[in-house]
Amino acid sequence: MGEPRYSRRSLIAAIGVIIATAAGGATYVSSPSDATEQQIATADRVRGTSAAEPTVRFERVYSAARRREVTLAFYLPTGVNPRGLPMSILLHGLHGDARHANAGNLAGVLTSAVAKGSVPAFGFVAVDGGDNYWHENIPGDDPMAMLLDEVPQWLRERGYGEPFAVTGVSMGGFGSLLYARRRAERGDPIAAAAAISPGLITTWPEMAKRRAFKNEAEWASLDPLRHLKSTGSTALGVWIGDRDRFIEGTRRFIRDVRPEVGMVKAGGHDDGFYRKVTPDVVRFLAKYAKRAV
Repeated sequence: MGEPRYSRRSLIAAIGVIIATAAGGATYVSSPSDATEQQIATADRVRGTSAAEPTVRFERVYSAARRREVTLAFYLPTGVNPRGLPMSILLHGLHGDARHANAGNLAGVLTSAVAKGSVPAFGFVAVDGGDNYWHENIPGDDPMAMLLDEVPQWLRERGYGEPFAVTGVSMGGFGSLLYARRRAERGDPIAAAAAISPGLITTWPEMAKRRAFKNEAEWASLDPLRHLKSTGSTALGVWIGDRDRFIEGTRRFIRDVRPEVGMVKAGGHDDGFYRKVTPDVVRFLAKYAKRAV
């Protein structure tokens, strides 16, 4: 028996609504039954299981720190008033972007937990960061400055709460620890940082392949493994698969830092592993989420 065939893009286009913002930009708003293409593909892989669908919003905004337009993505628990909603910054991995930052269906897991009343409501905000490990590798393109100075402003303008946490996957895990460090250095530490399969590489030849740092000295100045106490009072959670290519550096980080959560589970560097740990990540972050007043 054949089923009607529709392209994912046509389904998304049929459901998505474009609304003009006060600033003259445009926002893509998904309905509770809508999903990004990545989420639809995920649903295909796990057909037969039930999962709450988050509300997903995309905007294009201009980042002065990056000197370009970037996508700003909001992943929110459906049915929750977004006014003053506490937000975790969500950092994508290498070759990723804000539209595909929902690794392990984090937002769906959050939506389901909020609907059940098992965690307080909060949301995720993602933004395009390029491939330079969330620092200014290319002069004039500074994703860290964007996170520190522009993202809070964009959140305020849209009525959300301040970033209380940061969550990152792979390169974004490295970036989440760097962001926590920068916030601590400013005397304004975030409450929590969650690093999933963080790209903690132990040798310069391996890191150099990514062309994300000018030289070994620059990498050493930013590497979380060389600055173990730099995140100050921020609560840390780290999750890694035992077959992950970054297991050596991450095991060392967990051993030396002793984060609040330091979990090694069976798995690799892939969405299958991320799905194993995202419920725990959501619970960890929820402990520190407080609605802005």
